[in-house]
Amino acid sequence: MIHTGAKPCTCSNCSKSFVCKENLAQHQKVHTGEKPFTCSECDKSFPHYWKFKGAEGVHRGGQRGSTGEGRGGPQERRTEKKEFACLDCGKHFPNKRYLLTHRRVHSEENPFHCPACGQNFEDQQGFLAHQTNPACERPFSCSECGKQFKSKYNSEYHKKIHTENKKYLCPVCGKSFRKQSCFIVHERTHTGEKPYACPECGRCFSQNASLISHQRLHTGEKPFTCLECGRNFTQRISLVVHQRVHSGDRPYKCQECGKGFTQRIGLVQHQRRHTGEKPFTCSECGKSFTLHDSLVKHLRTHTGEKPYICSECGKRFCQSSQLTAHKRFHHVSQHNLEENMPV
Repeated sequence: MIHTGAKPCTCSNCSKSFVCKENLAQHQKVHTGEKPFTCSECDKSFPHYWKFKGAEGVHRGGQRGSTGEGRGGPQERRTEKKEFACLDCGKHFPNKRYLLTHRRVHSEENPFHCPACGQNFEDQQGFLAHQTNPACERPFSCSECGKQFKSKYNSEYHKKIHTENKKYLCPVCGKSFRKQSCFIVHERTHTGEKPYACPECGRCFSQNASLISHQRLHTGEKPFTCLECGRNFTQRISLVVHQRVHSGDRPYKCQECGKGFTQRIGLVQHQRRHTGEKPFTCSECGKSFTLHDSLVKHLRTHTGEKPYICSECGKRFCQSSQLTAHKRFHHVSQHNLEENMPV
């Protein structure tokens, strides 16, 4: 890959690519703030081994030179090779700018400030990488709808949605749009047109973005990674919902009992317990259900469909839970019996 230039390992936070997983893992510490290397002398932690070893020189052999300047003077001296040397650890640099950047290891100076979250960084590279973090990449908010944007320009452009006329009017539902492209996509909700077909399974979609997301089911690609637990996802929205497990955020609240949910669908299903609503009705017997999945399972009692097959004996079941119970009580016990039989 070094020769071909391929960089298959991509950061899910900032889309920066790397040749190998090791380099990606080192880079992701910029986003997570992980500092696994700790100095046993001063307990200071560092994200990278080379920074840790450089700081160690302060304690083991780095001696200050006597240049005739006191402790408050410049912390560098010019060598005969026209290099700049750090008086704390003796490390050399080709120019003063590199030396000043290095000095922050000893002074703990963090001059790069993020205005969105208030976090500080010791070097520009870390600061720029941080700015692509989802938590801080959208500091500009719309006062009308609360939507957030990366730049002030995008925020101002978005505000036109609330003030400008929407000249594309849907004759079916009356919804209006500023852009013709958005109007065309919306029309497909009424016509049922799905021009984007999956070459693998033939399933069709109304938008190309939906097709791209669907194709990841076939390729196994999961480009969105949770930095907390390392779990991967095929869609960004799935990652956003998953991260609420770690943050404890439950933005969808029930007005009746105050219970919170990570997804809107969870709240909708829960509210049916209060209202008694059962919108899914069996066309065979008229029985109603609160969940669509419950209706699907019930319909199998009429059709006789048994889609879950035991790989051991070939027996079929209506529900996955029945197959799991069958394997546990029949095949597991049978294997244990065979293992305990005398030879």
